[in-house]
Amino acid sequence: MSLLLADAVTKRFAGITALDNVSIDVEADEIVGLIGPNGAGKTTFFNCLLGLLKPDGGEITFDGRDLTRVPTHRRARLGIGRTFQRIELFTGMTPREHLLVAERARRGTGALWKDVIGRGRPTAEEQERAEATLTLLGLMPVADRKVEALSLGIGRLVEVGRALMTEPSLLLLDEPSSGLDRNETSLLASTLREVQRERKMAILLVEHDVDFVRSLVSRVFVLDFGTLIAAGTTHDVFADAAVRRAYLGEMV
Repeated sequence: MSLLLADAVTKRFAGITALDNVSIDVEADEIVGLIGPNGAGKTTFFNCLLGLLKPDGGEITFDGRDLTRVPTHRRARLGIGRTFQRIELFTGMTPREHLLVAERARRGTGALWKDVIGRGRPTAEEQERAEATLTLLGLMPVADRKVEALSLGIGRLVEVGRALMTEPSLLLLDEPSSGLDRNETSLLASTLREVQRERKMAILLVEHDVDFVRSLVSRVFVLDFGTLIAAGTTHDVFADAAVRRAYLGEMV
């Protein structure tokens, strides 16, 4: 049984079909890519998975559970983590503090407002979990620096770390290489591979950077104008003529 199964998901906006019977599956411990040109429907699909949008048709199940009526915050607690296309970090806070706030949110303990303003008192166990994630991501050297003083690439890793603190079995990455230079993208790819091996979780990656996708995923799904035009192994999909046409002048 697939960890995530989206079956014939359809979404319309004012009569315009943004997703047309899109079906995608992700197995446990697998990294899968979801690609497509701008306007293909990738973000709409992600938002349907997360419960930010309600599909007009189809079904989404996670670990065998129907998510139709499950609110966004409960989906996170079921084991779905995510990062954002636009970086979403709090100025004035350090990477360590971001991870500790995420840990408090996962546990549902303490007053989060105190954590956000730096007055929370994390337990030894919370500190240990945060440090383990900081170490895994190579963030210990900058763990106590304010995030606004760090590079965008490091900021992306902080977002990944914050998502990992929720102990997801599925991590949704929304264009994580956006705005990164070649070296930062390479570092992110190698770090994500290590994270996936260490934490034994599945990853669904929405991305534009073909080389980044090829370096990470085992299978790829391709959207174009809300329709799934290809699915299969990375090699087969990128050799597909329809996929190459969809990306002509943009990704190939």
